[in-house]
Amino acid sequence: QVQLADSGGGLVQFGGSLRLSCAASGSIDTIYAMGWYRQAPGEERELVAIITSGGTTNYADSVKGRFTITRGDARSVVYLQMNSLTPEDTAVYYCNAKGPLTEYWGRGSQVTVSS
Repeated sequence: QVQLADSGGGLVQFGGSLRLSCAASGSIDTIYAMGWYRQAPGEERELVAIITSGGTTNYADSVKGRFTITRGDARSVVYLQMNSLTPEDTAVYYCNAKGPLTEYWGRGSQVTVSS
């Protein structure tokens, strides 16, 4: 089992920045990728950014050039730096970790961008 503790959401103005953090614990050796998904009210959950254990990253087109996903010195920690935020980025952001047979989710962090 893997547990995810995500944090860092909040309220920010248009054009501002936030950084999300996610720390994995438990059977972390089984994880091959970590990242974030987001879900806005009335919308489906969508991939925002992901980083593999080899360091390969992938971003949603809507956040390319504005968001950056990185890993900490402890490979079980990942960060999502979000810059140039717009109201369209308002959503609950969920940390995600992918294992060989299943995936794990954090509790979610609300990100609200005011216009």
